[in-house]
Order: sequence, then structure tokens, then C-alpha cells
Amino acid sequence: MKEQKGQNETPQPDGVAIRVENLHKSFGELEVLKGIDLTVRRGEVVCVIGPSGSGKSTLLRCVNLLEEPTSGSVTVAGAEVTDPDVDIDRVRRKIGMVFQAFNLFPHLTALENLTIAQRRVLRRDKAEARRIGRANLGRVGLTDKEDAYPAQLSGGQQQRVAIARALSMDPELMLFDEPTSALDPELVGDVLAVMRALADEGMTMLVVTHEMSFAREVADRVVFMDDGVIVEEGGPEQVVAAPRHPRTRTFLNRVLDPAAAHVGEVPDGGPHDARIDR
Repeated sequence: MKEQKGQNETPQPDGVAIRVENLHKSFGELEVLKGIDLTVRRGEVVCVIGPSGSGKSTLLRCVNLLEEPTSGSVTVAGAEVTDPDVDIDRVRRKIGMVFQAFNLFPHLTALENLTIAQRRVLRRDKAEARRIGRANLGRVGLTDKEDAYPAQLSGGQQQRVAIARALSMDPELMLFDEPTSALDPELVGDVLAVMRALADEGMTMLVVTHEMSFAREVADRVVFMDDGVIVEEGGPEQVVAAPRHPRTRTFLNRVLDPAAAHVGEVPDGGPHDARIDR
């Protein structure tokens, strides 16, 4: 039986999964987000790209209120998460989040990492939680690793366990914060393959990534951010393959062909400086 909608939730007949309106976020005097407007529709894969310090991760963390916005509104699955009266724990049950760090419990096996939240948050019994956990380990290609501890797994395997853990909570949408950035290059492909499969299944995904091939091949839309604003947005055939904005072109030239970059293309110490990774 479906849960009844909470008092802060309203139907979204337009098919919108995430709506961000005029979002601002400051850390002290540093303004990281400067009026972001973004909509993600159900079943859509949106990749957010841009230099370090552009506000990508902060935007993602504001979506499920891991960071509290300074102003503006965020609506997820029909609930305004920026409403002071929202039941944020209820909303977060609909959101799967995968971070750069794997955040697995080191003293629990892979399967136990998948079942603990199911039992404590969703109140599933042990047998049901284990059944769902095993099914999701199978989805990420790790059926044979259910009894392994995180220290016995490679970085790529740990990240796939983290994805399976998020899927075990039956989320309506998934947020990925640079899920491959901590991995050795040869391990990236397995994680991206899992994410491609999720996209093929119709999972709504908002992905912060530096993987341009993934953005080009899987995303329905690509958003390029710089200095706290959205500079360019559109299909991957536009933003990645034929960007219109000079800043987008400079960024992609540096990412896709680092050896061809010219000193001084982006002023040192300016808003694109990578010293602040927000």
C-alpha cells in the first residue's frame, strides 16, 4: 500500500522530480551559489559539470538539505525541502545519495551495509532486508562479495556497494556527487556501467561528474556551472560537443585535451580557482 503524502507534499503533474528556484548559498562572506534555477524531470539524467569551486557539490547537497540554503527554494518529489516545517527524514527516504567517499561501515560485511538502514529506517525484517540487499548486490555485479568487508574490496567495488545500499532503500531519485573521483582510472568503468544501467532503467539521476564520456553518452541534459551560476545548459550534443559559451569551451578544452591548455586561459586566483572545492 502506498504511503499517504505528508502535509508538505503536493502532486507534481508536470512530471518534475526536482525543482530549484533562485537558490543562494553562502559560507560566511563567500557566496558559493548565486541564484540557481534548475528543473529535473522524472526519469531524466542531468549531469552537472564545471571546475572545482563552481558550486556543483554544494548544489547537490542543498537538494537533500545536507547544506541549508541561504535563500531560495528546493522541491523534491513534491515536498519543499526548504519549508521549515518539512519532515526532511521522510523526504530523504525517497533520495538515494552516493558520495565521493564510500562511507561504508568498516565493521560490517557488504550485505550488512545494505541491510542496516532497511531494518532501522524502513522497519523491514531481517529476511526481507537480506533478500533486497542480495538483489541489489546482483544489480551492481557483486553477488559473490556479500560476506566481504570493505577493506577486502577495491575502491570500485566499495563504490558499487554504496550504490547498491542506496538502491536498497527504494529511492525515487539518485544524487551522485563525483562518484568516480576517488577511484583509480581502471576502476571507473565498472561504476559508470552500473550508473548507465540505472539510467536505462529510467532512474531519475542528478550527477555531479568530471566524466565527460558519461555526460556525453548517458545524460539527457548537461549543466555547466562556474563561479556559482549556471553558464550553459542543454543536451550533451550542444553543451559537450558544441558549447556556445566561451567559458564552457575553455573548460572542456582543458578537460578533454589538458596538453593543449594555454597558461593564463583562466586567471589564477580568480573565481575558477580550484583551491575551494565546493
